[in-house]
Amino acid sequence: MAEASYRTDNPMILTIFHIFGLVTMGFSGLMATSLMTSYFADDGATQAFFRGTGITLLSGAALFFPTLRVPKKVSRQTGFLLVAITWSATPVFCTLPLLYYFPGMSFIDAYFEVVSALTTTGSSVMSGLDQLPVSINLWRHELSWIAGLGIIIFAVAILPILGIGGMQLYIAETPGSVKESDLPPRIAQTAKALWMVYAGISVVCIIALKLAGMNWFDAICHAFSAMSLGGMSTHDQSVGYFNSLPIEIVLTVFQLIAAVNFATHFIAIRKLSLKPYAVDMEARSFLVLMLGSCVMTATILWQEGSYPDFWIAFRHATFNLVTIATTCGFATQDFNQWPIFVPMWMLFLSCISASSGSTGGGIRMIRTIILLKQARLELFKFIHPHAIRPLKIGEQIIKNSIVTSVTGFIFLYFMCIVILVFTLLFSGMDFISALSAVISSINNAGPGLNQVGPATTYASLTDFQTAVCTFAMLLGRVQIFSIIILFLPEFWKK
Repeated sequence: MAEASYRTDNPMILTIFHIFGLVTMGFSGLMATSLMTSYFADDGATQAFFRGTGITLLSGAALFFPTLRVPKKVSRQTGFLLVAITWSATPVFCTLPLLYYFPGMSFIDAYFEVVSALTTTGSSVMSGLDQLPVSINLWRHELSWIAGLGIIIFAVAILPILGIGGMQLYIAETPGSVKESDLPPRIAQTAKALWMVYAGISVVCIIALKLAGMNWFDAICHAFSAMSLGGMSTHDQSVGYFNSLPIEIVLTVFQLIAAVNFATHFIAIRKLSLKPYAVDMEARSFLVLMLGSCVMTATILWQEGSYPDFWIAFRHATFNLVTIATTCGFATQDFNQWPIFVPMWMLFLSCISASSGSTGGGIRMIRTIILLKQARLELFKFIHPHAIRPLKIGEQIIKNSIVTSVTGFIFLYFMCIVILVFTLLFSGMDFISALSAVISSINNAGPGLNQVGPATTYASLTDFQTAVCTFAMLLGRVQIFSIIILFLPEFWKK
């Protein structure tokens, strides 16, 4: 009788335990790859990974196996809780190798470092990356890469179930070319298809970086960062360490690829056609915005004397603008020293540029397009108050429910930025540092300006400031609604 009661009571909590236990065991397997790397490289971190892997595996098993026969009830409420718990609790286990290897590292710093990797932000409190054990560096990049895949599946397969965006926006903005039937109908099939595309492009990126001049280890780590738009590097100078135009070109191309909807990539590959890109308004708008911004910022840098030649300015402007706009976060130059308009424009682009269903962060381009078209429609109605004109993208009519969802999301997005900036200002941070730290964190873009610029790390922040930036990273990665909804009394009354 006691066993039967255990199996039926609190099905939501038991379901969460079961799924989170499975996720935790999965991360123990990922940790084991770094353990093997450390063992064969004999880099001194083997014990740290052995302990971390053991604790993570046992903890996951303790949650998973006792709930194996529990009837699973996956409601929307369960989904929201599971998303919040998974993104916030998984990093606790992922900190273990860092805490064991660096006994002097505080938990908040280790948690920040891991959350930065898992949210594909790329910010760091660590220095001396060039001297880190290869397994520690690999662990940081593995987390970023596997999280990038998780983000794609989260956006394309999970968010629509929760009703907070994702594929319904994607379908709405690609009339006539990419229909729901073009993607596999089940979550498992969709995940497998997207996994194959993501992994395949990652392999191509690794080979391209090797051919461009990187060694295999750097090529693997930087490809992981580029495809996840994570911005992690194996060097303190980031990509500037290589001072290589071919490497910058390769990374720029693959960052642009990673910022486009991976469902579009899947359909283009399956149809062996570039047409899906041509009719994808998000992709078109994104690429036009990138090209125009690169030319504009290069011209400003050249005219202001930051670089003696336009093409040198164009090289540095293109790479650094693309990496921030796509929310990757690499750097080759200290853009904190550029005329203030340029880095601020880059941070602004990080808010709007990445496509839905990509590994990027921010508002996403489709929401920007919908909001712009809604604003234009409102102006039209002022001139023609009796006219009836629906909001359309191409030939597709956008439902009012989607417009309402987008408007609410963007309002919450900017209100969160305002609140977090004032919180950092209250803690004593200067305005530019506070604003750029919050925007970079909530967009999962990496470096900011001044105190958190590309030539420095986040190590100078207090524990409180570090915690605020960590919360901003998590808030941005789970698309705000998934966290904010937990604070509503109505959510817990369901």
